[in-house]
Amino acid sequence: MAEYFYKSNEPATVAIVREFYAQKDIFLARLAVLGSMFGGKVAPMRDVDSNYAGGVKLTSGREHDVHWCRPDDHGYRALRAAAKPGKGIPKEERAAIRAEHERLVALWNEHCPKRLSSTEYWDRLGVNSGNLWLCGGIKFELDGTAYFHLGFQINKAEHDSNVAAGQPTSGWIDGAVEILSSEFQAARAAKLKAVEVSNA
Repeated sequence: MAEYFYKSNEPATVAIVREFYAQKDIFLARLAVLGSMFGGKVAPMRDVDSNYAGGVKLTSGREHDVHWCRPDDHGYRALRAAAKPGKGIPKEERAAIRAEHERLVALWNEHCPKRLSSTEYWDRLGVNSGNLWLCGGIKFELDGTAYFHLGFQINKAEHDSNVAAGQPTSGWIDGAVEILSSEFQAARAAKLKAVEVSNA
């Protein structure tokens, strides 16, 4: 698969990338709060469009089975849509179980952070999100420069021509210049190191 690397020092471009990661930090902090409500870490999940809350890391004891689905391969459990009490439980206990489940669902809905859409930020950057879903894309910021790794090429002249002709375009990132893979990888390594140091 083709790979293309870009960087931009355009202030508006850098600001959009920074804002995405600031919102991601807020999202992760809210996941931690959500986990504290249920006594376990919440899985940070991601699909082609969004970051979202996954299941909760609870013990594998069967006492959780009434309210939680069975653990996945990593030990995370999703909250059931409805309680699943065992057979032969008295009516009064069933009512208590349903009430507890309603409490758990309400607690989850109150504290679960909303999905963080990456598409929204790519759209603001001017990149065709359909191309991203098909070919992939990475963005990050380091020392006032935004870096991009795309599975497709962006070209300003082609973009402007297509827009003028009313034709589809891969998009364009303001201030983008194409760079070598080695420059991108060096910046990415430096970014990962900086994140590691800040989390230490």
